[in-house]
Amino acid sequence: MSLFNLLSVSASGMAAQRARAEVVVENLANSETTRTPEGGPYRRKDVVFSSEPQGSPFAAVFQTELSAGATGVEVSEIRQDTRPPEMRYQPHHPHADAQGYVAYPHVNPAEEMVDLMGATRGYQANVAAMSAVKDMIAKSIELMK
Repeated sequence: MSLFNLLSVSASGMAAQRARAEVVVENLANSETTRTPEGGPYRRKDVVFSSEPQGSPFAAVFQTELSAGATGVEVSEIRQDTRPPEMRYQPHHPHADAQGYVAYPHVNPAEEMVDLMGATRGYQANVAAMSAVKDMIAKSIELMK
């Protein structure tokens, strides 16, 4: 496997973890949103990853033969929570129904923070992998001098 191909794999992981973090932050920001433009409360979202074959953008320049087994990750879809909303009795709330209940999204801030920490650590792991590959490339160039 080419070292440049490894950079592409780590870059795809960084992009996927960034998308995951964005969705988690959106969930946290809307944890108390009772009305959206579509109507009803905000619906929690989850990112679904899938594997994706990776190639090196530098392959043509270096004329290397890349192995077909290198796979990265991509965001295949963003799913919305399909559970019914959480109902809270708040009769004086402007969005309360006839019985005095307000529909809230199913967003648990503690779970979202753990998910955000996981996305951050996944991103950091990909940065560390890219840094190691960069060091290997620099050492290879130094050896060829």
